Amino acid sequence: MSQKSASLGARAEIRATALLAFPLVVGHVCAGLIAFVDNLIAGNHGTDTLAAVTLGTALLWLPMLVPIGTLIALTASVARLQGADRINEIAPVFRQALWLALFMGLFMFGFLSLAPVLLAPAGIAEEMIPGAQAFLYAVRWGSPALTLFFCMRYLCEGLHWMRPTMLFSFGGLLVLAPLGYVLTNGKLGFPEMGAQGLGIASAIMMWLQALLFALYLWRSARLAHLQLFVRFDAPRRDGIADLLRTGMPIGIAILMQGSLFIVTSLLIARLGSTFLAAHQIAVNLAQLCFMIPVAVAEATTVRVGHALGRGDFKGVRQAAKAGCVIVLAAQSLSVGTLLLGNEAIANLYSSDIAVTALASTLLLYAAALQFPDGLQMLSAGALRGLQDTKIPMWLAIFCYWGVGVPLGTGLAFGLEWGPQGIWMGLITALTLATILMGGRFIQSSRTRLSVTI
Repeated sequence: MSQKSASLGARAEIRATALLAFPLVVGHVCAGLIAFVDNLIAGNHGTDTLAAVTLGTALLWLPMLVPIGTLIALTASVARLQGADRINEIAPVFRQALWLALFMGLFMFGFLSLAPVLLAPAGIAEEMIPGAQAFLYAVRWGSPALTLFFCMRYLCEGLHWMRPTMLFSFGGLLVLAPLGYVLTNGKLGFPEMGAQGLGIASAIMMWLQALLFALYLWRSARLAHLQLFVRFDAPRRDGIADLLRTGMPIGIAILMQGSLFIVTSLLIARLGSTFLAAHQIAVNLAQLCFMIPVAVAEATTVRVGHALGRGDFKGVRQAAKAGCVIVLAAQSLSVGTLLLGNEAIANLYSSDIAVTALASTLLLYAAALQFPDGLQMLSAGALRGLQDTKIPMWLAIFCYWGVGVPLGTGLAFGLEWGPQGIWMGLITALTLATILMGGRFIQSSRTRLSVTI
């Protein structure tokens, strides 16, 4: 097939990417709403509960970013195999990915069993420690289910089948919202468990999502030809090593970005529960706005991977440009919402005047974050589709930890800017990442183009 016949026009590519991304947007927004609901329930229970859940969630997701990022290599691998019409190779790769997901989930369980004892030595404010420990001890039971869920999700996304992500993310929201409210506040005869209740509800939700997803794939007529579960495959060192070779740099890169937000929460936790609660409101809204760029980036990974698999390198560039147009449009809407509705949004989370006053200010910083955050994610997704992962990993380390954390810490504690200093570090790091990741994609795709010309 020639490049000319394989590649779509600009408008057609935007339409194809948007259609592919839409179910992912719904799924990611639902995932973001899960965090939003968590924070609403915790914030209305009390400032200390919100701070404890914030701290516990940070310690949950800090290490969890590595397996989630590593497993995302499955999306690009499956997309490339499908684009190259090597369908029979998909199931063996998926079964090895399931083993990798299980191993990483068990590792996460061990980590979350030890993390709570580190809170006091880390200098965390005393009023937050009991609630954060209770949350972590409860939610850790869901960690293997969470890694398995992401593995199955990435398989479907690589196959251009986004509906399961949308359905099960929305289903998780329907489970967590009422269950979390009941257990946190002690309704329907249950004792009032505060942060621990949200941890229990989250773990239950994770297992329901994973088990129902597996059943869905097993019974799906659409995937019957792949024979995903037709036989048992023992873990193979070479199969898992191949996944790690591509996926681990992605996992580390995502860890570098995600940990930037998580570590800033841990730093602000040293200032007390009011500062952390306000910071969490701004982070939660920024992450909710971030869900659309994440979904578009994942769709772009698939579109780029398919173009790469069929040798259509003009299509690689078109897929990236289409994703960029969609991200810019989405982030424009997010910026307007945060700038105009910052005070009203902050008041949804808490009735504590000190918390809402600081949060409304931090939401203005969150607005400034939207464009660089969305564009760097889009560039990273396009690079994953090219299976260019090692250089982006080093760029992420430099931007987020070489620049963002030192600058934010210096401004917050050295110059005593407080949380505002932390946010200036975030904005600077993500702006730099946008420039460097975008430049890397241009260089990498140009190399691909020059090979074919």
